[in-house]
Amino acid sequence: MDTIDTNSRIVAAFRAKTPGSAELAREAAALLPSGIAHDGRHIGPYGIYVERAAGPRKWDVDGNEYVDYFGGHGALLLGHNHPVVMRAVADAAARGTHFGANHAGEVRWAAAIRRLVPSAERIRFTSSGTEATLMAVRLARAFTGRGTLIRFKGHFHGWHDHMTSGYSNHFDGSPTTGVVPGVAAKVVLVEAGDEAGLEAALASGDVAAAILEPTGSNFGQVPLRPEFLHALRRATERAGALLIMDEVVTGFRFSPGGAQAALGVRPDLSSFAKIVAGGLPGAAVAGRADVMARLDFDIAARAGFEKVQHPGTFNANPLSAAAGTAALGVIAESDVNARADATAAALRAALNEVLAEADLPWAFYGGSSGLHLFVNPRGRAVGPEPFDAYEVPREELREQPKRLIERLRLALLLEGVDMNSRIGGVVSATHGPAEVVDTARAFRAALGMLRAEGEIG
Repeated sequence: MDTIDTNSRIVAAFRAKTPGSAELAREAAALLPSGIAHDGRHIGPYGIYVERAAGPRKWDVDGNEYVDYFGGHGALLLGHNHPVVMRAVADAAARGTHFGANHAGEVRWAAAIRRLVPSAERIRFTSSGTEATLMAVRLARAFTGRGTLIRFKGHFHGWHDHMTSGYSNHFDGSPTTGVVPGVAAKVVLVEAGDEAGLEAALASGDVAAAILEPTGSNFGQVPLRPEFLHALRRATERAGALLIMDEVVTGFRFSPGGAQAALGVRPDLSSFAKIVAGGLPGAAVAGRADVMARLDFDIAARAGFEKVQHPGTFNANPLSAAAGTAALGVIAESDVNARADATAAALRAALNEVLAEADLPWAFYGGSSGLHLFVNPRGRAVGPEPFDAYEVPREELREQPKRLIERLRLALLLEGVDMNSRIGGVVSATHGPAEVVDTARAFRAALGMLRAEGEIG
């Protein structure tokens, strides 16, 4: 909703360029809290309303074109409207959108996951990444008979009650608003990379599992050294706790087999979403057969334990199954990962050249097909050497002045680039040299606008 009272020329230009989005935002404000359906889409004075998309680009209701780095919040490694995926969805839709029964598509979808992820001995589908991490935690507790979950500060695993403290606030582990204190009390927060803190948390003997984003929080905005991931695997095995790898973002993006394949660490359970469903709603929990057996009617009856219940109206929806199977097939049989990674590396280099030209001590960094901006809030010496995010504390990497970042996002939108709320995002296999050139040009112009308004020196 447009509530900003400002004389900013950037804001005024944005309003002038997006009257259709402004009108939709006004209507949305009367229907939706803050006029949005996802917290990540909140921006003042309002966000753009997109009408269509193709490949690496999208167009808003006013006809403005943008190079897209939201990428369906990470779901679209293959870009918007990939022809193989869209044909599969169209064919599936023609047969029916919901059968309320088993269907062949879910079998093919599970097989496509197992083909790429060796640790996926058994698979259960859900409708979202939040549901997948919730099921993984419940399975770990059922399997181990323990109650405590270890999480790492800043790592995001969805919005259910076990996952709200310690992501963006409440780093002391206290419950966020609406969460029962007893739930928060069974979650222990540890600083990622702190092996001593990890061992202390495991010493209680009540830890069912540890869960983490394997490349670090926010797809490596706060990167995690691979050595810690291996240490975590060893420590959980010694303690009899499970390792849950949240591959909602990294799955099929960091490599076709996810971060676990690229880094050589086999988790007990994994959560997948985003790419796994080819851009449609869908997710999965996958892992060891003996742990996943807690969902199995026959095994539960024979072994005499209470089965973990798991309904879900849209689990393995036929359209999501078709899209996911098609997307995973393309990933398995082509070089899309390598292409996206190469373009992301070229983009980071081009944007850092713009920063050097502008004499700004900021840095773009990231791994695989990710992109993050460090705005150097505490005045570190940055450049000319490559920026090493491993050497910067979590709090500093995540610290971004709200007004500055919001103005920069609007300036980039004015120049035809849509990045996320941290000025970063993901690159698809359809991004290429033209998008790198257009994005560097847009970023250069956006910095000029910020300088003209006195937002940067």
